[in-house]
Amino acid sequence: MFERDNTAEQAILVHISFPQENAREDLQELKMLVSSAGVATLSVITGNRTTTDARFFIGSGKAQEVAEAVALYEADVVIFNHSLSPAQTRNLERLCQCRVIDRTTLILDIFAQRARTYEGKLQVELAQLKHLASRLIRGFDNERQKGGIGLRGPGETALETDRRLLRNRISALLQRLEKVSQQRETGRKARQRAEIPVLSLVGYTNAGKSTLFNRLTQSEVYAADQLFATLDPTLRQVRFAEFGPLIFADTVGFIRHLPHDLVAAFKSTLQESREADLQLHVIDVADPRVDDNIKQVQHVLAEIEADEVPQLKVFNKIDLIEQSPRIEYDESGTPIAVYISAATGQGFELLQQAIIERLSGSHVRVQLAVPPQQSAWRAKFHEAGVVQHEDFDEFGDCHIELALPRALWDKWLKQSQGLLDDLVLTE
Repeated sequence: MFERDNTAEQAILVHISFPQENAREDLQELKMLVSSAGVATLSVITGNRTTTDARFFIGSGKAQEVAEAVALYEADVVIFNHSLSPAQTRNLERLCQCRVIDRTTLILDIFAQRARTYEGKLQVELAQLKHLASRLIRGFDNERQKGGIGLRGPGETALETDRRLLRNRISALLQRLEKVSQQRETGRKARQRAEIPVLSLVGYTNAGKSTLFNRLTQSEVYAADQLFATLDPTLRQVRFAEFGPLIFADTVGFIRHLPHDLVAAFKSTLQESREADLQLHVIDVADPRVDDNIKQVQHVLAEIEADEVPQLKVFNKIDLIEQSPRIEYDESGTPIAVYISAATGQGFELLQQAIIERLSGSHVRVQLAVPPQQSAWRAKFHEAGVVQHEDFDEFGDCHIELALPRALWDKWLKQSQGLLDDLVLTE
């Protein structure tokens, strides 16, 4: 009757509209999530309800419709665009005679597919186990284990065994993540000591963060037109023309109702956003849900206590709506938004200009004449990566131009005990 893709799982999607604002989900986003998970959609069942049904979530009549669709299309799985309770999931599976997963499980599965680094895999497994721990249940096989000689006694139920194994695994994962978190914190403190500004890219998933990151840093981070294309945090140090070194951090994308276990598991990764000197909030200006996406990102930033960090909005994908690149300023003349296209490079120079203007208040430019006997200071400047230009005169003095954070310059002035003050030509 119809062609089937033998390599992908076949799914029936279920989307129900509720009047409550906090219960609303987006059907188009569900389709993108399913596509990102590598699942083929056979049919979409929609409906409207005022409240959820305790037994089937969608009511017995709509549940029977789903079961009939599963039988008709021979579907492998039913995917709900909502969060289901363990009891509702079991009841639906018995009725439909196939696997039933909810929105949270789907997102966790996508994260599991995309994690590449050791830390990312640990974080996803931790989130999956925490989600599974609340859904463990056994039916008729929940009997006491039989003991052999030397092992007689009440024993423990199979369910208790599973729970104990889960607790042990979660505990082991937390210990490993704590070690990784300490290593990340060590690197973060080293960057702070070097006074190198950190710019964190945040935004709704598929807004173009990784594409922009690649253009800013000349990197080759994986970027694709799909949700959660990249999960693992990536940091790169670059140098803007006539400015000191900067570190850009690409972070995981956000989404509506991001599972709480994922937010908790990725908290150390998302801390890059909380500790940043400036957030680049990348926004897909061509998305019709742009205003709602901005609200969702701000909600997650508030949840990880990163909503107080200075932010520059980067409206991306202007090539899709035929807008011109530009910078928007507030009343004090501070850049607050830039319109660009990361894919084509439109407005990229304006973005660099806006970043420099936002950071320039904390930076200084200094010109010095360093004599040969103070070559150790010249080596220190090069080691810190703050040298913009240098040349030598006929007396062997090095005329050097620096661009660096004011805090670092003040620290060096203090360390030199006035020596650098004598070498300054202009500041």
